[in-house]
Amino acid sequence: MYLPTATATEQALLQGFLLGGLYALTALGLSLVLGVLRIINLAHGEFLILGAFLGYYWLQRTGVDPLLGLVVVAPVVAGVGFVVQRWALSPLVRHGDEPALLTTFSLSIIGQNLFIILFTADSRLINRSYGFRALRIGAVSVPEIYLISFAAALVIFGAVHLLMQHSAFGRQVRASAEDPVAAAVVGVRVRRVHALTFALAAGCAAIGGVLAGIAFSFDATTGTSYLLTGFAVVVLGGLGSVAGTLGGGIVLGVVESVGAAVFGDGYLDFIGLMVFLVILALRPQGIFGWARR
Repeated sequence: MYLPTATATEQALLQGFLLGGLYALTALGLSLVLGVLRIINLAHGEFLILGAFLGYYWLQRTGVDPLLGLVVVAPVVAGVGFVVQRWALSPLVRHGDEPALLTTFSLSIIGQNLFIILFTADSRLINRSYGFRALRIGAVSVPEIYLISFAAALVIFGAVHLLMQHSAFGRQVRASAEDPVAAAVVGVRVRRVHALTFALAAGCAAIGGVLAGIAFSFDATTGTSYLLTGFAVVVLGGLGSVAGTLGGGIVLGVVESVGAAVFGDGYLDFIGLMVFLVILALRPQGIFGWARR
């Protein structure tokens, strides 16, 4: 076992902290759907990878930076999410949780195969200079994309918090999450609110997908890995807690980064999943289970 120096530990902590912002952003949509619709969306990773593929081809076709392309990519993926929820998931809600869960699993498999047909199984990377450039902060260096992703996470989480807490739509979302029957009685169009929430979740996943596609290579099946990471983040942050998702992402990023510095990069995923299982067993409400949407 390698014991890192003080500088190496500082670098692992800082990189993990910033990487946690990207983890949180890729898990935000999963947390939204779970918290409002009470659905475990097993197709979440495919929405994320769809965003990555669209960001990749946006750059190839237009030459415009994919971060600017988010104004197109995110609404397109959100539109796909709206259609999926309204026409594939909404009719199943009254039949219990299992049909919706199995449907999202089927959509995940269908999505992966469609990606292979449309985009091939080749691995890709959204090639930008800031994707591999490092910045010096004191004695340590961090990838610039980690800083960009963390800043984006703060902006997106702040915007979602304001939307949920200080808008009429947010009040409708909270009412639908607490008691959809009572919400419908007082005039809330619950099906429409659920579809818009799913669309918002898909759009957030697309943003995370583009940033992840700049930081790491991806292919048609990479969504499964991000789904597992998303579950770990959501469990750490508290099931369905949007506010806790950011904290959960940061915790996971730090744990994985420090663990990789101590045991080696080959144990990174193993460490993250072990932490996920331990927290799920000992504190199923999550470390930040007190946090509210």
